[in-house]
Amino acid sequence: MSKIKIFALGGLNENGKNMYVVNVDNDIFVFDAGLKYDNDINLGIDYIIPNFDYLIKNRKNVKGIFLTHGHEGNMGAIPDILEKLPEIPVYGTKLTLEIVKRDMTLESIKKSHLIEIKPHVKQSFGKNSIFPISVTHSIPDAVCYVLYTEDGAIVYTGDFTFDSTMTGSYKTDIGKLAYVGKQGVLCLMAESFYADRTGHTSPNNRCEAFIREVLNKSKNRIIATITTAHFYRIQEIFNEVSTTHRKIVIMGKQLQETINSAIAEGYLQINKEKIGTLADLESDNVLVLISDEKEKPFANLERIIKGFDKFISIKDTDTIFITEPSYPGIERRLALLMDEIAMLGADAVCLSQKKHLLHHASGEDLMLLIDLMQPKYYFPVKGEYRNQYVNAEIAESVGIPKENIILKLNGDVFEMDNGEQVETFEHIDTDQILIDGNNSGDIGDLVLKDREMLASNGIVIISCTLDKETKKILGGPEILTRGFIYVKESQDLLEETKRLAREVIEENIEENQKRIDYSKIKNDVRDVLGKFFYQETEAKPMVITVIQEV
Repeated sequence: MSKIKIFALGGLNENGKNMYVVNVDNDIFVFDAGLKYDNDINLGIDYIIPNFDYLIKNRKNVKGIFLTHGHEGNMGAIPDILEKLPEIPVYGTKLTLEIVKRDMTLESIKKSHLIEIKPHVKQSFGKNSIFPISVTHSIPDAVCYVLYTEDGAIVYTGDFTFDSTMTGSYKTDIGKLAYVGKQGVLCLMAESFYADRTGHTSPNNRCEAFIREVLNKSKNRIIATITTAHFYRIQEIFNEVSTTHRKIVIMGKQLQETINSAIAEGYLQINKEKIGTLADLESDNVLVLISDEKEKPFANLERIIKGFDKFISIKDTDTIFITEPSYPGIERRLALLMDEIAMLGADAVCLSQKKHLLHHASGEDLMLLIDLMQPKYYFPVKGEYRNQYVNAEIAESVGIPKENIILKLNGDVFEMDNGEQVETFEHIDTDQILIDGNNSGDIGDLVLKDREMLASNGIVIISCTLDKETKKILGGPEILTRGFIYVKESQDLLEETKRLAREVIEENIEENQKRIDYSKIKNDVRDVLGKFFYQETEAKPMVITVIQEV
């Protein structure tokens, strides 16, 4: 009999950043380790990952990180985690690990333990074991995981949907899911992303007809933006283009490498004759495929719209095709882009959020899963809290007792002892790490506050030169401002600023002639000028004082 704790380091009450921990008698199993993209609230931040201090503190007990599939929301944090914890094994299917490797440097790959698994092949960890099962998602080789313990099976679905048209590496093995359910499931952790949508996701996850319509209506060049790892959508686009005279130009090194590798491994069935080159970019008979490389959604499209791309610019005859339906968190960004496209005179086409769905489980899919699994406890994961709540209501409607449905937030612990729920108020400290560019460390709140201050109030730099021997002022103070005031119309304010800064500097020199405390001068200048600027302008610019001796 075991003591089991289940909690999330990320993924609850949010979209993305999925990371779920199951602790079985101090053996730690981690399911997924994803990122989420910033929604422009945090200035300059590219993406956000879960704080994994818990794993650092318990690194000796971590049996592995088990990745369900190769989407950034589920595996995007792996390179950052392995920088700190290179000894932790990372398990995933062949395609998933290939995508992980592309995000990592060659040196970090050599240090890491990336272990390829195959669906329906058990991995043993002492008295516990992990059994992956194939599920349907928009990328091949997606799996859910069954963690077998002495008290029963714990199932984590990852992202899934039921679609009987899916074959090969996209196909769900319903027989295996039913078999696990017959054996007895202690706890089912199921995604909540589309829980509030009635019916099945299929067939609304398939968009061939809409892509065909766009191709037929557009007589000139089409620029289509996709998510790199949504292989199913890429396959749909190539299938429809193959029936036309168009060629496809693939923009971006990462997207090219991903597609070429997928073709070589058989994950994409594509006629290479349909792939054009940069020489075809200006042709009316071309579809240009662009994607983002671990950046905010539509970052590459935004660069093209603003004219910053060196290969392509938007013409008024172009059609811009957004090939993924909008989802919570990017609606505003997408709406602004659509406006900018319209201002350039080009057409913009976007998949309908109501008619077209991503490959996630809707209400009926969740009901079918619960019916197959028949779990004792049900733990809604992945999604905003309202989605988790609807997921819980679905479980109750199909017979799961309300007291056995677990609604938690990140860090809240669900504990079981000998297969029975134990009341606990334990909470694991959780936070988020803000990643900016190639910086692998957390940017932190202080940096963000500085960025906010600079963005809203600007900066004032005070520079002054002193004589090294006499400590008298030789030059300045000089004033440099950016983003604070319009200089030509504020000469009186600048002159008063110089006077006040000079007074503060001279007072400090007179008081401490032998040993001047430059830190005190800088603080005093900031305090005096800060009050002055707020009184005169009601703004609080960042004040930086630079003093040098010659």
